[in-house]
Amino acid sequence: MIEWVVGGGVVVGAALWGLWRVGRGVPPEQARQQFQQQREHLEADFFDRAAGSGKPRGLLWKECEWDDQIEFAREKRSGQLVAIAGVTISFEAIPGGDMEGLPAVGNLRAASAVFVHDGRRWQATGRAVFNLKPAEVLTHFAQQYERIS
Repeated sequence: MIEWVVGGGVVVGAALWGLWRVGRGVPPEQARQQFQQQREHLEADFFDRAAGSGKPRGLLWKECEWDDQIEFAREKRSGQLVAIAGVTISFEAIPGGDMEGLPAVGNLRAASAVFVHDGRRWQATGRAVFNLKPAEVLTHFAQQYERIS
């Protein structure tokens, strides 16, 4: 019986420690430095994930041009750190698809790419928030994110 209690306590303790670590395992300044160190890899991973998402429908991801604008925030519900980086994205139509021949397909699209920190390192989500700069994302989603100054 005592083994079950001790074993259960260890499992609960490990789970709580893991939840704490997801959002708060690294001080924000250290997370910022990690982002800068990993940025090139993160940008490439973002492109791969976003291009593989099938969104927007009928378009192929062609290129991302990254801005210097980055906002760091904490997700209010989970406490997880996020980085939101400015990006300009170009697309091309899928050959034979619905978007082929439409003149707007070639227009550059301003967006913000979302990255998350898992407590140890940054990860690309492949999520792009179109038509908003990083600071505007935090304003628009103020109920979800709190800026880290």
